[in-house]
Amino acid sequence: MATSQQVEPEKHVYSVWAVPPDDVAARLRKLMDSLGSEFGGPKFEPHITVVGAVSLTPEDAVEKFRSACEGRKAYTATVDRVATGTFFYQCVFLLIHPTTEVVETSAHCCGHFGYKNSTPYMPHLSLLYADLTEDEKKKAQERASILDESINSLSFQVNRLALYRTDTEDKTLESWEKISECFLSPN
Repeated sequence: MATSQQVEPEKHVYSVWAVPPDDVAARLRKLMDSLGSEFGGPKFEPHITVVGAVSLTPEDAVEKFRSACEGRKAYTATVDRVATGTFFYQCVFLLIHPTTEVVETSAHCCGHFGYKNSTPYMPHLSLLYADLTEDEKKKAQERASILDESINSLSFQVNRLALYRTDTEDKTLESWEKISECFLSPN
């Protein structure tokens, strides 16, 4: 008698992002485009990662995202400074002040997704994805502060979370796409 093969549902890599309001996103996009054209690197939407890359089936990802969003309130994100990191996805970024709401939102959502952070959560909003030398990163960091002088004191309301499919192997980011979005309840 033939045994039926259990077909494994296809999994993809997903992330949850905190999305800035449209006016702030437009301002950030302008800065990101300038840095991108000067230093190279792919285009991507401005966001603060709330849950890092986690592998799930599409149904599971949407289900977990919906339950994570339930009853969440909008919160304020405040930039500490423009900083540089050590790898492609954290080349040049805005370091976000780790307030209770910012950290709690990530912890809450990570709990729903069963996501375990290998390092302490460092909220940030990337401006540039690229593999640059230390000198180039410093230049890009300085350019960011010149192109948008008040970026270091930027503060904005996060009122949306988005579920994105983010294949981290795809450095062109062409396969990255928004799957779902939820609005957070006003404070």
